[in-house]
Amino acid sequence: MRCACVRSLIYLLTVLASSTTLAGPLAFDPSGGARPEPSPRYRQVAAQGQYGGGFIEFLMRGGQQSSAGSHPADLGPGMVESPTQPGYLVMDPRFVKQQVSYAGKEEAGTIIINTNERMLYLVEGKGQALRYGIGVGRPGFTWSGVHHITQKREWPDWTPPDEMLKRRPDLPHHMAGGPDNPLGARAMYLGSTLYRIHGSNEPWTIGTQVSSGCIRMRNDDVIDLYGRVKLGAKVIVI
Repeated sequence: MRCACVRSLIYLLTVLASSTTLAGPLAFDPSGGARPEPSPRYRQVAAQGQYGGGFIEFLMRGGQQSSAGSHPADLGPGMVESPTQPGYLVMDPRFVKQQVSYAGKEEAGTIIINTNERMLYLVEGKGQALRYGIGVGRPGFTWSGVHHITQKREWPDWTPPDEMLKRRPDLPHHMAGGPDNPLGARAMYLGSTLYRIHGSNEPWTIGTQVSSGCIRMRNDDVIDLYGRVKLGAKVIVI
């Protein structure tokens, strides 16, 4: 049984690195609007516990069930069961990076984050935007406003703020940047706030409400966004 779980985990990591499934284009209204629905061929995996629930949770805990409701995920996690290989997970097509139509008035280079949709839009101009799936703050930690990117860091260190340490005294007071760091491969800091747009070593949490207010992305996506965004870029969170 353990060997089977290990083989499944290796397969999963391979799928995450190579998945190219795309969803169709979506005309985006920056004031909100309907989010795209998943294809009926894909079954969402329930998001529960530390690892996002479902098959991932089962693998990471060696077959042990975790307590439900640790991380609310009303839209489902960022991975779904493969339509061709039941029991294996692939990226949910809703959250794969894609170019979409944009009918708003913001200038090219502006980032628009729609927390209800769990989507981040980078305005490209000429009626187009790039859309990325994201994870957002859990209930009580969501927020909205306008800021600018004041810092950019590759493989950033992580120092939890005092407020977080009070809630989670088990957390380290400092963690050097690297693959195991919760901030992932890149981070973009928003004004003088403690919030960041950053990568994640837990890609299955994309699409969920799981953070303390930061906007998290798949590492591949945050690296792509990091290379496109300039210091001073406007960030609108709705």
